[in-house]
Amino acid sequence: MIEELLRVNNVYKTFGGVKALDDVSISIGFGEIHCMVGENGSGKSTLIKLITGVYEPDEGEIIINDKHYQRIYPIQAIREGIQVIYQDFSLFPNLTVAENIAFNYQLAKNSHFVNWNEIRKIAQAALEQINVQINLSVRVEQLSVADKQLVAISRALLQNARLIIMDEPTTALTRREVKSLFTVIKNLQKEGISTLFISHKLNEILEISQRTMVMRNGKKVIDADASEFDNEKLVYYMTGHHLENASYNYDKKVSEECMLRVENITSNGNFEQVSFHLFPGEILGITGLLGCGRSELALALFGIQPIDSGDIFIQGKPVKIKDIQTAVKHGIGYVPEDRLTEGLFLEQPIGKNIIICTLKEVLNKFGLIDIKKLENRIQHWIKYLSIKTPSHQLAVKTLSGGNQQRVVLSKWLASSPKVLILNGPTVGVDIGSKTELHEIIRNLALHGMSVIIISDDIPELLHTCNRILLMKKGRIVDHFSSQDITENELATKLTEE
Repeated sequence: MIEELLRVNNVYKTFGGVKALDDVSISIGFGEIHCMVGENGSGKSTLIKLITGVYEPDEGEIIINDKHYQRIYPIQAIREGIQVIYQDFSLFPNLTVAENIAFNYQLAKNSHFVNWNEIRKIAQAALEQINVQINLSVRVEQLSVADKQLVAISRALLQNARLIIMDEPTTALTRREVKSLFTVIKNLQKEGISTLFISHKLNEILEISQRTMVMRNGKKVIDADASEFDNEKLVYYMTGHHLENASYNYDKKVSEECMLRVENITSNGNFEQVSFHLFPGEILGITGLLGCGRSELALALFGIQPIDSGDIFIQGKPVKIKDIQTAVKHGIGYVPEDRLTEGLFLEQPIGKNIIICTLKEVLNKFGLIDIKKLENRIQHWIKYLSIKTPSHQLAVKTLSGGNQQRVVLSKWLASSPKVLILNGPTVGVDIGSKTELHEIIRNLALHGMSVIIISDDIPELLHTCNRILLMKKGRIVDHFSSQDITENELATKLTEE
């Protein structure tokens, strides 16, 4: 039996009459890797905020290191060794690695002067504790996502962390970077440091977890040894029903004309000599490790990155895509990976985000907005994509990740694209919404749309695409039928040098 570091006993939390947490308990031992999964709105974030002192429970208690708290405050949680690493890492982008790591230490020291040699020594020692090397003089804004995460972990360790809570830590990491992170977590475990790992990626949960807790609708559904779970069971406990993951069957018509043909296109410094074709109704996957050129290829096809040489044909006709307006004119739509900064106007209403690309279509003969036509158009897409909201007048930032992605999708579907490019279409989306989005994508293809999915989520590619292209160092190096390759085979090819 692992000695307990943290125990949460029968906590309740209500917001405006809605039970966010309903009689939830959890126990985490010293050096334990405990994973928590659940769909958006299941109560995971609320539970984290109770443990870290952001919220006060309505009922229940929190026990840390045998100390009982009816309400714990953030400073108390930190002193008890609880640290949270959120998705944004809460780092100072304009400060160096050393400054970020040693910042809290310097504040606690309350010194009037800065000893730069001491800061570097402290930062170096923290990095060595997790056995990584990062240039201490580099500004954090210049680091990769993976290195930013390691800086955040190192900073947490300086606060005498005994429990590190990682909230969706692998959202923007490649498979290789994920493995490196797992090595760090296991090294921390050897030192008796516990990890509470929250993720939507079930394969990662199954790989790293010692014990797994599943939440649904504010309640704990199950909390058991990791060996009791597989992917299918996790999905069932999270959603309450079994989800089918049938692969997409593409049936090419003999007389069908190629929708998109790309011949030897090159964008200097990004990718070179890329060629492929795409027929109506196809879902083509493009994968590769971070830096392989896959996102740059998507941006080039949408007119954001320059194309220096090569040819593009749409329905057999040559086109020159020089900017976004040209791409849209030729029937190309693009859903970006980072929906928060690239795909949405977060402070604006849901309806405005949906209609923004097709505003001209709801104008009357006087050039004014036809309110009835506008309302009908917005309601059509809310209904068609099952966007869950009480009102389209609400700011789009109020929606869950899955619903935000549907809004971005509706924005481009409203423009009736011939080719839809989806870059990381389900990043940060829970399993239920992910399955629904996959079904929407398949239905679009079945109605004749040509779809390109850029992703390193191997199960997503195999279940959604009929063909997959593999990119490395800016070139397409291989291609597969999704029905002729297994998950393990594709994962191996993805990471082979």
